[in-house]
Amino acid sequence: MFRRLSAAFLIVGMLFVIGCSAHVHKVGNGAQGYNVTEARQWYIVWGLVPINDVDTNAMAGEATDYEITTSYTPIDFIIGVVAGSITISSRTVSVRK
Repeated sequence: MFRRLSAAFLIVGMLFVIGCSAHVHKVGNGAQGYNVTEARQWYIVWGLVPINDVDTNAMAGEATDYEITTSYTPIDFIIGVVAGSITISSRTVSVRK
């Protein structure tokens, strides 16, 4: 019984970790400071069709050296759990200058 319970917790824990991913893109020399601007990219049909456009150039402003990170955060997971039944999901886009 203990082995089955341990295996179940291990599998559930792995499922939570698998979805947390990030893509990082460096522009120029990368981020030179800690000024971060965040926006949320919304999707329907489980991430296949974007609803809004997130303009990272506008988020970066006049900066020539910055870093763009798109990630699936715990808040995005909660949104997915709540709104997943109506096929809405999200990802967080942040620009650090």
